[in-house]
Amino acid sequence: MRILLAILGGVLLSTSVFAQTEDQADNYLIWTQSQLAQLQRLVDARPSEGLERCNITDFSQPNSATDPDRRSRLATAAANELMMAYLEGCSPASARSKWHIDSDDRYIDTQQLLLKALVHDDLPAYFAALRPRNPQYRALREAYAVETDDEKRATLAVNLERWRWMPLVMGDKYLLVNAASFEVTLWEKDKKIRTWPNIVGKTKSPTPIFDAMVSGVILNPWWEIPTSIVAESIGSLVRNHPATARRKGYVVQNGRYRQRPGPGNALGQMKLVMPNPYSIYLHDTPNKNLFSEPVRTFSHGCIRVGGAIDLAKTLLEGSATEEQVDAILASRETTKLSLAKPIPVYIAYFTAEDSENSGVRYFPDVYNRDLLQLAQQNGGTRCAV
Repeated sequence: MRILLAILGGVLLSTSVFAQTEDQADNYLIWTQSQLAQLQRLVDARPSEGLERCNITDFSQPNSATDPDRRSRLATAAANELMMAYLEGCSPASARSKWHIDSDDRYIDTQQLLLKALVHDDLPAYFAALRPRNPQYRALREAYAVETDDEKRATLAVNLERWRWMPLVMGDKYLLVNAASFEVTLWEKDKKIRTWPNIVGKTKSPTPIFDAMVSGVILNPWWEIPTSIVAESIGSLVRNHPATARRKGYVVQNGRYRQRPGPGNALGQMKLVMPNPYSIYLHDTPNKNLFSEPVRTFSHGCIRVGGAIDLAKTLLEGSATEEQVDAILASRETTKLSLAKPIPVYIAYFTAEDSENSGVRYFPDVYNRDLLQLAQQNGGTRCAV
């Protein structure tokens, strides 16, 4: 019920009078002619959502004397299919095989939603409540409706689908990393509050798509060096040039290769606490010059943030003051600070995005994921800064 209430928002849920029986709610619902017409309009309008490839049950056949409920039964199936398309899209599972952002939208009981929609005789409002809430979806949907360029329309359709893969309720406050636009944005009540540039993984070590919870910030962090980087360069440096390795802060402790906090630390001065199975984090970097590059695919998978200390101070509001953060940074002591309340972070990939002031921006498909998804519609790495 928590999910049901959250997705419907302002849609009134009254259970005082039901025209349907419990048996019908478990099997199929009884539809009036006007409701069938409403549903047909929604089905016909699905191309405006980028859902033209979704197969929906045909419920146009009239009832027969031998099967008087046939059309209601078909309409119920069609409405359930369309609701799930609004919620989850209709791409094959292979198209989202590398999309690891968790969503419980698939558990929403669309049959119960339909029951309430028919009771209130307002199908459009209930379907509208199933669209992604972030204003980016609405902007891309509006652009898709008027775009005439086939290539841009295809890109818009792919990104509309990706928004449907996001959780319908993303949180009151959350971070959104777009690996294609090289930006981190902070959102509150689905309004963009702040933006910071970022650097993401190289094409041979792409940043994975996933979600996590940010619970705190580590200031003056140690870098736990991944075995791949040890094998690639750090191991030989420690063995063959120990003095240089020590000067750069590299140490070996109990078989673990680490780098001490300091101005040359690969994580810079801060790292977000966001446990995840990929060991990918948002963090600072000493290599600020790379943020001037238009295409910023330079890391081994982690997300380097421009203005990382500003991001940390923003997230720590209500938990630590700017003066306290500055004092800790100056001390060079590794310190973990907790956020007043943990927030979700979504590491995503959108190659089209509304710019608010100048229409839709299109970004290079640096990981070649758009073409793969389009092909499938038609027919995860360890953090190493």
